[in-house]
Formats: sequence, C-alpha cells, structure tokens
Amino acid sequence: MSADRPVWVDDPRSYWAAIDAAVRAARLPSPVLAVDAIALEHNIADLARRAGGVPIRVASKSLRIRSVISDILRRDGFAGVLAYTVDEAHWLATAADLPDVLLGYPSADVDAIERLVADDTARSRVTLLVDSVEHLDLIDRAVPPSAREPVRVAIDLDASLRYAGGLVHLGVRRSPVHSVSDARDLARKITGRRGFSLVGVMSYEAQVAGLANDTEGSALRNKAIGVIQARSMRELLDRRGKAIRAIGEYAELEFVNAGGTGSLEVTAADRSVTDIAAGSGFFGGHLFDGYAHFQPAPAMGFGLDVVRRPARDIVTVLGGGWIASGPPAADRLPKPVWPQGLSYIGSEAAGEVQTPLRGDAAKRLQVGGRVWFRHTKSGEPAEHANEVAIIDRGADGGPQVIDVVPTYRGEGKCFL
Repeated sequence: MSADRPVWVDDPRSYWAAIDAAVRAARLPSPVLAVDAIALEHNIADLARRAGGVPIRVASKSLRIRSVISDILRRDGFAGVLAYTVDEAHWLATAADLPDVLLGYPSADVDAIERLVADDTARSRVTLLVDSVEHLDLIDRAVPPSAREPVRVAIDLDASLRYAGGLVHLGVRRSPVHSVSDARDLARKITGRRGFSLVGVMSYEAQVAGLANDTEGSALRNKAIGVIQARSMRELLDRRGKAIRAIGEYAELEFVNAGGTGSLEVTAADRSVTDIAAGSGFFGGHLFDGYAHFQPAPAMGFGLDVVRRPARDIVTVLGGGWIASGPPAADRLPKPVWPQGLSYIGSEAAGEVQTPLRGDAAKRLQVGGRVWFRHTKSGEPAEHANEVAIIDRGADGGPQVIDVVPTYRGEGKCFL
C-alpha cells in the first residue's frame, strides 16, 4: 500500500471491510448509515482548497445531519447555510443557532413564511429567495408589510447558457431573471416596496457544477461538455458581474452566492461572488467519480443485511432503493462496493424493500451478512435512516464507532 495515498484509493476493499467491522462491533443494526471521519476531513479540506479562499456556504439538503452541518461551519473557510425549505431554514436558524441561512429555493408556503416572520430571531437570520413580484405578493399575503419588520430577500439570477433568444437552453430551468435588465427591474421593484430588504443574490451554474466531465467510455461527450462548460462560464462571468452591478444601483448587497461542488475553482474566479455553495462533495457520492478535476473521498456509505439467497450467485438485501434525484438512469442508483464483485439484476435493479445482487461475491455471503453501498449524490441516504455512525481511527489505527448522531429524520424532521 502506498504511504502517500489514502486507503479508500489504495485499498478500497480494506476501507469498506474496516467500516463494516467497526459497525458490527458497535452492534448497529441494518440499514446502517456510516460516515468515516477521516474521509470527511479530507473532503472538507479539499473543498476549501479548491475554493481558493472564497467562503463555502453549506448546502444542507446534501447532508441532512444537523451535527455535521454545525461542525463544518465551525471551520475556517465555511460560512452560512443554503437551506431548502422555509421550515428547515427556520429550524436551523433557531434550534441550530446558525446566524446566516439562505433559502436556496422560492417558497409558496404561506403558513411557514408567517411563522418565520413572527420569530424575530429567524427573521433576522434567514434570507428568502425570490425571482418575481409574485413571490413578494405571497410574502405580503402571509404577513402584511404594515404588520412586520422588513423581510430579508435575495434575487435568484438564472445562470444558464442561452442562445437564439432562449430557444437553446443549456442548464436548469429555474429563475426567469436572466438578463441584466431583468435583474435591474426586479431589484427596483423590491426596493420600491415596503417590508423588504434586498440583501443578496444567488446564481447557480448547474451546467458547470452538476455535469460530470470524465465519464468512462464517453470521450466525445466529455470533450463536448468541457467546451460547453468553458463557454458557459465565460458568458456567465460577464453577465453575472454586470447584473450584480445593476442590482447594486438599488441595494447594498451582503452576499452573492453561486456555484456548487463541481464548479468551485471556476466560480471562485468570479470576483462578483462572495460565497460558493457546496453540499454533495462533503460525503462524496459516486456521482463525482465522473469528474476530471477532483475526486472526493467516499466518506459516507450504508450497509444492508442479506436476508435470502435465491440462487448460488445471487443474494437479496433488505432495502436498497435509495434513489438520487435527476434524470432516471443507472447512475442514480446506489453503487454496491463491498464485498466487491456484486451488481444489480437488470430486470429489478434497486428495490423499495429488497434488492437482489448477482456476482461471485454472492457465493460467499450468508444470510445475515452485510453489503455496503455508496449513494449517488448525498441527500438521499439520511432520509432513510434515523441515525448515522461516526467512525474514526483508534490509537492502533483501527476504525471504531466514536459517536452515533441523529439525521433530520431521527430528529423527527421531514421538510420535503
């Protein structure tokens, strides 16, 4: 084994076997979710390095473990949270005592907005995202401006690449605020209304951050994606900078959030950006195996018990269908990684309750054995488990469970 390469790279078999041994020694039942503390520390340090000194805003949807979110935010180079619902943002601002929470998506939940606005602490710490006057009207319906202190809002600036008057669209379909004039117009309308304080901008370049550019066996596709991503960032840096200056004519902005795990380096080069979002890169799902410019450690995995053996070379585990978001495809499925040599059966894939797996390794597995999987992105595993085992290395170098902490689900929270 190489002394300068981590065990998950040099000997993944030993890495996952040791995690399994630690979890079994702690007598943790399946399904069991585990985070390797050393691998997580590796990813935290690598994300900060790639961001080049620009603070990273933690995307909570990709973690959904409050103690881990809070721990990361105590580190240099990390500041603020990108939340995904109003109730979650409210909870993080109060129960987790986090002072800077940006809602990464607009909301139409009038009741949740009303609860947020009624809580002085939450209202002062949470920034709502808007991309139209409709969102302002909805907030006013929740609590009239005459009955509230100003609500903090940020504009969602579309970061997609468009050609031919929008007929060609590369990126996600999010905000209608795309042009500099769109941004200026919405900023003018926000600042011209009572009850709002325009404090920030969010602008997520999904076509750069969220597209793998080194997929095995797809050389032409990888090259095309690289060209598109480079062209997209050139266009975006110019347009986003102009849009931020236009918005700045109406409000003094506290922050401009952009990017994601896959775009840290290029987003950090945009001088209009004050912080960059990252989430999935902390736990290192297998989606990132197809990225050329970075390789996160597989810091999280989940173990499922073998419950039957329908054939000599097939075992069935309980659970498995922890599917990631995005276009339905094989890359959204969890990846069986230990024991090595197991694969899905094409006619069934990962099941809601049971998952058959085929391979030579199945011949050696007995009922009660355990198979370990890597998730695809990051948010999905915590929705299926109440707690997660934190694994660290003991004085002898052997891994052991040092803590068991609740997920959002374990704390009784289901925000979406």
